[in-house]
Amino acid sequence: MLKTLAAMLLACTTSVVADEERPPPLLQADLSQPDPSRPGHQKMLAMLEAIRQASPKNNVYVGDANARQLRRQVAQAGHLVPQEQAQLRLDLGEAELRLGKEREAISQLQRALALLPAADTTDQPTALEIRFRLGVAYMRLGETENCSAHKSAESCILPIRGAAIHTQREGSSKAIQHFSYILQHTQEESAAYQRSQWLLNLASMTLGEYPDGVPARYRIPADNFQSDEPFPRFVNVAAKLGLDTFSLAGGAIAEDFDGDLDLDLVVSSSDPGERLRFFRNNGAGGFDEDGDDLAGLFGGLNVVHADYDNDGDADLFVLRGGWMFQAGEQPNSLLQNQGDGRFVDVTFAAGLGEVHYPTQTAAWADYDNDGDLDIYVGNESYPGVQFPGQLFRNRGDGTFEDVARSAGVAQVAMTKAVVWGDYDGDRYPDLYISNYGGPNRLYRNNRDGTFEEVAATLGVDGPADSFPAWFWDYDNDGRLDLFVSSYKSSASAMVAAYSDRLQPADSLPHLYRGSGSSSGSGAFTHVHANLRRTSAPMGCNFGDLDGDGFLDFYLGTGWPDYEALMPNLVFRNRAGVDFSDVTTAAGLGHLQKGHAVVFADLDNDGDQDVFEQMGGFYRGDRFYDALYENPGFGNHYLTVILTGTHSNRSAIGARARLVVGKGNESRSLYRHVNSGATFGGNPLRRFFGLDKAETIERLEVFWPTTGKTQTFSDLPLDRTLRITEGREGYEPIVLEKVTLGN
Repeated sequence: MLKTLAAMLLACTTSVVADEERPPPLLQADLSQPDPSRPGHQKMLAMLEAIRQASPKNNVYVGDANARQLRRQVAQAGHLVPQEQAQLRLDLGEAELRLGKEREAISQLQRALALLPAADTTDQPTALEIRFRLGVAYMRLGETENCSAHKSAESCILPIRGAAIHTQREGSSKAIQHFSYILQHTQEESAAYQRSQWLLNLASMTLGEYPDGVPARYRIPADNFQSDEPFPRFVNVAAKLGLDTFSLAGGAIAEDFDGDLDLDLVVSSSDPGERLRFFRNNGAGGFDEDGDDLAGLFGGLNVVHADYDNDGDADLFVLRGGWMFQAGEQPNSLLQNQGDGRFVDVTFAAGLGEVHYPTQTAAWADYDNDGDLDIYVGNESYPGVQFPGQLFRNRGDGTFEDVARSAGVAQVAMTKAVVWGDYDGDRYPDLYISNYGGPNRLYRNNRDGTFEEVAATLGVDGPADSFPAWFWDYDNDGRLDLFVSSYKSSASAMVAAYSDRLQPADSLPHLYRGSGSSSGSGAFTHVHANLRRTSAPMGCNFGDLDGDGFLDFYLGTGWPDYEALMPNLVFRNRAGVDFSDVTTAAGLGHLQKGHAVVFADLDNDGDQDVFEQMGGFYRGDRFYDALYENPGFGNHYLTVILTGTHSNRSAIGARARLVVGKGNESRSLYRHVNSGATFGGNPLRRFFGLDKAETIERLEVFWPTTGKTQTFSDLPLDRTLRITEGREGYEPIVLEKVTLGN
């Protein structure tokens, strides 16, 4: 529970906005009437219901059309030669497995293998593939019977131990048999060998037989799974809070949606039959699922938030159709917050529902510095079909217009991430776009409503197969840096990553250090920073896990195939110099597919917990969401809630510099207001870990719309403050520390 103690306390020096310069009252759009029966809301519900009903036929991830067709073909395949029948049953086995029917999948794969002549079962490619898929199917059976049916806080956390060891042993035991067969009959340099080696080691872990139970020639050294340095262990507490939603891939946001200053959670799922879910923080250490108003708002691979209408509460934008190709022309949803955590779909009234393109990524910013938030939506084009990116300019009355073409940002690509950041320090946000299968783009804001593409010029157009990206200041030098992930990976690559083998440069993440002046130019230098491991992230975010003032990051990893069992990864920032992999020490190496990641202090104890939305794309690849409670590091902190008046109410794009002292030494910490990375929504309030600082000497807040800076002196440690643009003083807030799970 949060309580406001007082307003406008303590002296400070500030450059304020004169009364005569103040803007008119904040927008109160007429779309805000809390009437879920309004036509636009009902229209969206009808469209989403139609998509849900059509999904069995046209959704390749959750539908069963492919399996039904293959069943008919297998039933009528008596006239085919055995090799052709085996291929059909292999395909059917894979289709059944994706639907979550492990036993049926295993039956089909066994029958496929039996159809092949004995002489072909050792080196024939189809036979080896069948054996590999059998290994994967048995491994999935083991996960279903153990991790899903009898989950614990340790389930699927690398290294697997304790309560995570499988008690139902059939699945992993038989998977080991098939992977061992492949290892005995293939060459070490082959992909079949390497991916079988990776999964053999993991399967052995699930049975408690790693490392000694793995033959030495196949064993991945146990030391290679160790963290680079010690790190306190985080514990997954989602189950005791009722936050362990069992779902497919989706988005997640932590924010105060109901105005009580507690951080709530919103979670989405890509499944067209699963609704958006709202978990209201009850202020006593728990969460209550709410959101009857969200009934029927199905689907959404990702979701982003901001106060687009400047009325003082955070709204939602739900993204649909990502990775769906022909079936991905689905409507996105703009959900207007009614001030208490109830939402109305205003997509059509706001002008955002005229065309429907497949997407999973969008980002809010005030690109024209007029005091309200605009949004860029990155869409997914593929051969033969072009869906350009959209830049929706906020007209200031609750409606938007697409100006992407005139602004020069209507790029056509397989866009997987978009992020805004003022990398050249000219007050106008620039736009970075991560494209899978093509060059990435950096559009420099010309400050006249147009943009110039400069990615190649500045050397930030790689890697080619990228996915999440974000702007941040990882080295605390006041200049924005850029992280761009690589989505090029395989089970073979995981063996290389944990066996000290050379990995291709384009499979590693790219970290671009801002190296230009703090204002006016902007340049980047590609640095390696000890980021040496293939990761294939989907979801991601950054925050300060250990409270030392430097930003760490967490990657939710994987790809749709069931063989993509790989640890999600966490990296600790070592004083802005480089990063150390602390995944296994921290207990954050979940092997299931990770999507949206959120850093947020959900229990008000002065450190950031981590929420991760889990689950894959196929119907049978659901998994439980995770909330990792921060064990605490004993460091000081400061949380700042910024409210814009001339600048947008969310303060997105504002910059904060905090100067802290210890003894005779001072150092600066820099934060830029956004929701973090491109697949996961951090709260917009700024969290500063202060390490062992003794004093806060001053806080400087730069507001982009006016270009003015407010300066506050002698701030208290371990507090939350609210600062309003142009207003003298700050408002101290008391956050009542709670115990999660009470």
